[in-house]
Parts: sequence; structure tokens; C-alpha cells
Amino acid sequence: MTGEPVLVVGSGLVGGGIARRLAATGDPVTLVSRRPPLLPPDGYGARWAALDATDAEACRRLLDRLRPGRIVLVHGPSDVTWCEDHPEEARAAHVTVADTFAGLAPDTRIVMISTDNVFAGDSAHHTEGTPVSPANAYGRAKVRAEEALLAKAARAVALRVSLVYGHEPADAGKWLNFFAACAHRLRRGERIEAPDDHWTTPVLLDDVAEVTAALLHAGHPLPPVLHLGGPDRVTRAQWATVIARALGAPADLVAPVPRARTRYASRPVNACLASEVLATLPATERIAVRGVREGARLLASAFAGTPAD
Repeated sequence: MTGEPVLVVGSGLVGGGIARRLAATGDPVTLVSRRPPLLPPDGYGARWAALDATDAEACRRLLDRLRPGRIVLVHGPSDVTWCEDHPEEARAAHVTVADTFAGLAPDTRIVMISTDNVFAGDSAHHTEGTPVSPANAYGRAKVRAEEALLAKAARAVALRVSLVYGHEPADAGKWLNFFAACAHRLRRGERIEAPDDHWTTPVLLDDVAEVTAALLHAGHPLPPVLHLGGPDRVTRAQWATVIARALGAPADLVAPVPRARTRYASRPVNACLASEVLATLPATERIAVRGVREGARLLASAFAGTPAD
């Protein structure tokens, strides 16, 4: 299947990481978003095109031109706090795009990146069989988007992922992923307040990209919903301490605080995912998802080279 065009809708941290992984294996990749990505795709062998994915006619013209054999949807606002303040806008963006691509490409393998926020957080490990109960406006929007996608696209998969982390520059111009935000502040010797009552199963961006690529290339039927979380269940405070140690920063720069005092107040207490299925699929059974210490070790050098001021 390698060599068949792939369309990635969304050019942020996750969309860009998936596009880089696909391009590295020889897939012709087109990345689309409203604005150009921070890292130019032509630098790693992909292409970029401007697209307002909420414009159904623009999406139809794009699909007619590219005729992708596979599609990845990493679309819509992902800032949970923003979504909580703008619930209708969040719902419209997530649902409209999922419904549009499902309707225009119903027989195409589509992988949509979804979230752990589709659960209220009552369990330490939410599996594919756990009934959804959205924790917030972002979770409600993603549930509706999953439903819209799976109702029309027979080969689609909603891949729910836990908190994704990876390298981002300090001047990325947006809210950074938790690892990157911590790393840059620790490098500057700044204090970090991190919740000690908010649990997550963080997953490295490279592992998300590898699993997504494997699902896109799978030559066998896939379940409509899959989960991808890291092997470690940690609080953000514990995770920040792991990051500090990997960077050689003082661990006492991390200050544990209640979740209610932070921007994570609207997140579920347990933003954790576990899969009963992923390791049983031929496409993904050999993929080893790395824990937070291994992830921190792999990323430390990327942040060590950044200015401390």
C-alpha cells in the first residue's frame, strides 16, 4: 500500500508528527490546515495545502484533486479550556469535519484522532468497552465527531489517545504540550505548579505516529474504536518530576498543587486509557509504546540544546 496518497487534516503537533512518520516510509503525504505549519512539510518530504476543513465544497475539490487512499483527521480545537468556554463552536468544528470527510470518502480508510476526554474519569483505566461519558465540552464534541464518522465511513477508526507529548519550540505561538511547557520552564529555572490529583497515561508523539501509520496500512479489518495510552499512569506532578530529572533540573522546582487551582480543572481526574485490542491486531501487535521515563530520556537532548533564557 506504500505509495498511495495520504491526506492529513490538521497540522499541529500530532498531525505534523504523523505526516513526518508517513513521509519517512515513502508515502506521498499532503498536510492541510488553515495556516502553514510551524515546520515546513517540504523539509521532510511532504506537501502542504491551505484548507478550511469546515468548508464542505473545498474539501470535495481537494479530494477530487488528490484522490487519497487514506485519510487522517486531527482536526478541530484541542485546547480543553477554550472548548469549555466555546462549546458550540467546538462541537461544530469537530462534528462538521468528521461528517464531511465520512460522507465524501465513505469507503476510504480514515483514522480520526480522538481523546480520553470522552470519559468522565471515574476509572483508572478506560478501555474500548467502557461506556462514554464526556467530561467536558471537548469530550462531548469528540463523541459526536466519532458518531458522525463511524455512521458513514465503514472502514473508519476512532483512535482515542491519551495526553500526547513531544518536542515543540518555546516560540511555537500556542499553548505547548505539557512536556514541552515543563521542559522550557525548567531550563529557565522556573517553578512549575502541576496537579497531584490529575492522572494521565501520557503517550509519546512518535508512538502515536507509528500506531496511526500501522492502522492506515493494515490489510485487515479494524475495530471502529481503539485506545492508545502509555504504559505509565502518573499525575502531572509526578510526570513533571520525571522531566526535571531527565533534564538535570532541580526536582524541587516542581510544586504539586490541586487540579482545581490550575487550567486543568475541567479535565477528568483520570485522563487514562488502556487497550484490550491494540496488542492483538496484526498491524500493531509488535509496537512497544514507551513509558514516561523512556520518553523523557529520548526527548531530553532536544530540549538541552535550547536557550535557557
